[in-house]
Amino acid sequence: MSDIIQLLPDHVANQIAAGEVVQRPASVVKELIENSIDAGATSITLLLKDAGKTLIQVIDDGKGMSATDARLSFERHATSKIKDAQDLFNLNTKGFRGEALASIAAIAHVELKTKQEDDELGTQIKIEGSEIVSQEVVSTSKGTSIAVKNLFFNIPARRNFLKSDTVETRHIVDEFQRVALAHPNISFLLHHNNNEVYHLKKSNLRKRIVAIFGTKMNEKLVPINEQTDIITVNGFVAKPEFAKKKRGEQFFFVNNRFIKSSYLNHAVVNAFEGLLESGSHPSYFLYLEVPPNTIDINIHPTKTEIKFDNEKALYAILRATVKHSLGQYNVAPVLDFDRDSTLDTPYDYSKKNNSSVPPITVDPTFNPFKTETNYKEPTNTSSSPKSSTTHSYQSNFKKDTGSWEALYANTDTIEPIQQEQLFESEQETETGKTFQIQKKYLLSSIKSGVVLIHQSLAHQRVLYEEFLENITVKEASSQQLLFPVNISFSSSDIEMIYSIKSDLESAGFMFDEFTKESVVIAGIPTSISESQITLILEQLLDDIKLEVPDTSFSHFDVMAKSFAKSLAIKTGTSLNAKEQENLVNNLFSCKEPNISPFGKPTFKTLALNEIDAIFNK
Repeated sequence: MSDIIQLLPDHVANQIAAGEVVQRPASVVKELIENSIDAGATSITLLLKDAGKTLIQVIDDGKGMSATDARLSFERHATSKIKDAQDLFNLNTKGFRGEALASIAAIAHVELKTKQEDDELGTQIKIEGSEIVSQEVVSTSKGTSIAVKNLFFNIPARRNFLKSDTVETRHIVDEFQRVALAHPNISFLLHHNNNEVYHLKKSNLRKRIVAIFGTKMNEKLVPINEQTDIITVNGFVAKPEFAKKKRGEQFFFVNNRFIKSSYLNHAVVNAFEGLLESGSHPSYFLYLEVPPNTIDINIHPTKTEIKFDNEKALYAILRATVKHSLGQYNVAPVLDFDRDSTLDTPYDYSKKNNSSVPPITVDPTFNPFKTETNYKEPTNTSSSPKSSTTHSYQSNFKKDTGSWEALYANTDTIEPIQQEQLFESEQETETGKTFQIQKKYLLSSIKSGVVLIHQSLAHQRVLYEEFLENITVKEASSQQLLFPVNISFSSSDIEMIYSIKSDLESAGFMFDEFTKESVVIAGIPTSISESQITLILEQLLDDIKLEVPDTSFSHFDVMAKSFAKSLAIKTGTSLNAKEQENLVNNLFSCKEPNISPFGKPTFKTLALNEIDAIFNK
């Protein structure tokens, strides 16, 4: 048989390798900024166009490269960071594999300008799909400027798999924030489509966090500081009352490198035990310093996972440190032995001083519309049940409340016919077709059996179709606010809201002004109230960050889902008979009543034979 194994051409091998390093525009941003930091830059500028699909340019004032190094930097496994295998266990740089620039050059148009401080002229190199187009001497400033254009131009399938500009921008901003938080001593500038998103000056860690996440973050932070022989922990955690329902502002840095660790995250969450509501997640910015030889970074292409030598010890130290800080700054409850016990309320106080409920007396003959001269004090309650006024009072009382004794001194005077009328409406309610179970489900009878409806999911489906129709089919109606509402967001969230401004306006929102940290809203859709604006916008931003897939409606579908989720009645809400009936009728008037907007079943039908089978086993 003939030989069938052969070496792949270099350009094919480079494209395959690029798939591991460059997954999306955010991967390019991460690699280029980290190279600038390794080059000793004190100022880094990131320029983007079309969420990085058209242009990603990083400009720094680092030490630059010589002409030879500039040419060699685009070769695979060419690096200045390590020289032998032992250096992998003593890493003090961001990069070390020498694959990033070669991978980027394989799937994009790259233009590099670089100059060292002592050189009069710099070097310019242009590469397209791993092929060097030109190399020449140019006049440029100290440092390096690298522009990556037309990402995935030679791999159209990969380009088609990219998400919308909003989602890709979100990933880029995430990478930018991680690097900026790790290096507050470096100034950063981020421009997207000629709009300034971030301008971060050199500062301390607290100011850097506030500059990225907004001024409101300052009051939320609790300092963390602990130094041991095996680890040094610094940073901040947010106070428990500012915990969020979704994981968001959670950052671990090991030796100034952002990492993800569910194990260490569990240690922090454990330190908040008893302080958080169920389902809430604390925010934290924690910086761990460990000896480089006690960690292994080279276990994942993105370098976000690290293997520690002594994970259990780190877990215990981290948990104790966070718990100590929460107690030290009076965030967590502590035992105070100097408290004056005489100020405490005894446990048996309520037992000794049982206060009785004051009796309620009602004058059934009182009529506020009568003149004072015609009004007479009631002398005999036995005649009052015959008046029409009494019937209106009677209909508001139930048999089992014991309120008849409070209303009438002698209940024997009520005629049997009238008593039957009193409880007629209650009897009708009890024999209605819809019942609420545990304030979570609705049970409705149908001809073939019964149907069990999840009230929250059903309401989501009703609201979703209503919002989607109002946004896409009908002309959205908007209500002008008497006083415009100013809502604060982080710079990245403001950028995201601005990117979907036209879609939000189609839904009925009206905007007055956009600033770096806030947005002024002058009008809202008629279907929501002013108090729900912040909740809806935050929910919408969370859904976009979590990569809710785009549909043919662009962001309309995402917005309708977010609005429905935010405004739907929640489990635990009590519904009266009319509300139950309306919800059931509205659900089965929907185009897709079977499932919620997020794919969960809204109801379950039980036929009579299925119910009979339960009891005839």
